[in-house]
Amino acid sequence: MEAPHNGPAAETVPEPTGTTVPDAAGALPDAVTVTLTVTSPEQMQDLGRRLAGVLAPGDLVMLTGELGAGKTTLTRGLGEGLGVRGAVTSPTFVIARVHPSLVQGPALVHVDAYRLGGGLDEMEDLDLDVSLPESVVVVEWGDGKVEELSEDRLRVLIDRATGDTDDERREVTLVGIGARWAGLREALA
Repeated sequence: MEAPHNGPAAETVPEPTGTTVPDAAGALPDAVTVTLTVTSPEQMQDLGRRLAGVLAPGDLVMLTGELGAGKTTLTRGLGEGLGVRGAVTSPTFVIARVHPSLVQGPALVHVDAYRLGGGLDEMEDLDLDVSLPESVVVVEWGDGKVEELSEDRLRVLIDRATGDTDDERREVTLVGIGARWAGLREALA
């Protein structure tokens, strides 16, 4: 379960590390991977704020991780960094929330595809393809469902210890797919 976050982050996120990911044949596709360790919800939210500085209208961000991994906490930081209106909370039961910008930037469209079984066809009712050009679209549980929206996208994989544990540590892997993300590592440094 994610802890409430009402104040500024008390910690900072460590510097990213990573390499370009080769495909099965050993060729280097248009993908860059950045991996870092986050040790608290405050650091996860801070990572979201830092990542917001890299995002632009038209960006698609796909979040993957176990329940309670920190997907919504990261998105809350994105919302703060983008300067959007409204509290960023899990859209599980409404499926999508739109947070307009308060600072003349892109809106944040926050989608939870957990309960959606189909691919892009089922997502079409959300009109994400219409929202994407002028917004930052963040889709939790979007793997296998929204890739067709954009050739350039950012996958964020959050791994956490499972079971009965109080361990707040998360391994966060950012995979920038497409030329748009070529400078991801440098942008987060």
